[in-house]
Amino acid sequence: PRSPRLLTMLDARAVRARARELLSQVTLQEVSGSLGDLGTFIPLLVGMQQRGAVRFVPALFWAGLFNVATGAAWGVPMCVQPMKTIAAVALTDGLSAVEVTAAGMLVSLVVLILGATRLISAVNRAVPLPVVRGLQLGLGLSLVRRSASMVFAPGAAWLDPYEGLLLGAVSLLAVLAMLQAERVPAALVAFCAGLALAGARAARDGRDIDFRLESPVHLSILDVTWADVGSAAWRAALPQLPLTTLNSVISVCKLAEDLRPDRPVTREAVAGSVGLMNLVGCPLGAMPSCHGAGGLAAQWRFGARTGASVVVLGLAKMALAVFAGPLLVALLEGFPAPVLGAMLAFSGLELARAGVQAKGGEMPGADATFVALATAGFTVGLGTGVGCLAGLAAWGA
Repeated sequence: PRSPRLLTMLDARAVRARARELLSQVTLQEVSGSLGDLGTFIPLLVGMQQRGAVRFVPALFWAGLFNVATGAAWGVPMCVQPMKTIAAVALTDGLSAVEVTAAGMLVSLVVLILGATRLISAVNRAVPLPVVRGLQLGLGLSLVRRSASMVFAPGAAWLDPYEGLLLGAVSLLAVLAMLQAERVPAALVAFCAGLALAGARAARDGRDIDFRLESPVHLSILDVTWADVGSAAWRAALPQLPLTTLNSVISVCKLAEDLRPDRPVTREAVAGSVGLMNLVGCPLGAMPSCHGAGGLAAQWRFGARTGASVVVLGLAKMALAVFAGPLLVALLEGFPAPVLGAMLAFSGLELARAGVQAKGGEMPGADATFVALATAGFTVGLGTGVGCLAGLAAWGA
């Protein structure tokens, strides 16, 4: 048998060989492709940070680390994106940071078990697809409604350069225009513009930017109570679970197989990745994260073809979190609400579009449409938990 020392040397050689392979794959096209999924990542991260649902520096750092790990392990441009249902509920219904952490861990524990027991496909079939689509539509519309109140805040002055209605209108039109050019990272451009405005506001007001160091590790589950766990399970984890099994495991594996048949990614591996990312990361400050077919498709459209693209993106996120994170946090305190609202409106529309863009054969007939609309309506009006149960009741009626 090989000695532990020899095994360690062999592992080190394999790591160095993989690192050289990834370095050889770094091209301008791969770097461009890494920006494809920022349209969802940036608005949700900034919005959740503004609501106190996550801390910016740890969330950015761990997202980067997960990018590096998945890109190096699979060799495909597998995205790491926020769990959209949990993020949308946090933004629209005001989940606390502890509830966000608990929701992410609950979903991930179930997904990890389902992947380990190879039951994830069976559970996915048990949840009617119209209910899943209705949740996506309802949550997307709720997020759009929330963002509209930020873009066009009641009582805001029309010409205020930082919170005015004109800034909101220009931001919204600019984001929508950039989205028509598929290769333009609209969210990144809007984010940089918002940071510039926040810096200009601080300079105008003569306010010193409080630059303070912040650890990339934040123990976010110390004060959890059973009431927090129950609220997180009902309001966020329950509606997130079917979206995770469908989009973050089954659909993304099928898309990865279509795009890179030479680099197969199994459902069990992706389920294990989602589980471990959040069970390890969420208690240490990561925001609930998953993989997704939409993010993979966006990165592929921008030019990503290998895991090197997301490794580069991950290293950039980690470097920003460590070296520029405190500065970004200070600037985000004055980030213009109309610009953030425009960014979140895009995220809401993307989520709602996923609910109405059913692929061939997914939602046949008027009954399925009724179930999806009923789920969406109750989600918008009474919340995700009620919306999910209402959809299941309508399906079974």
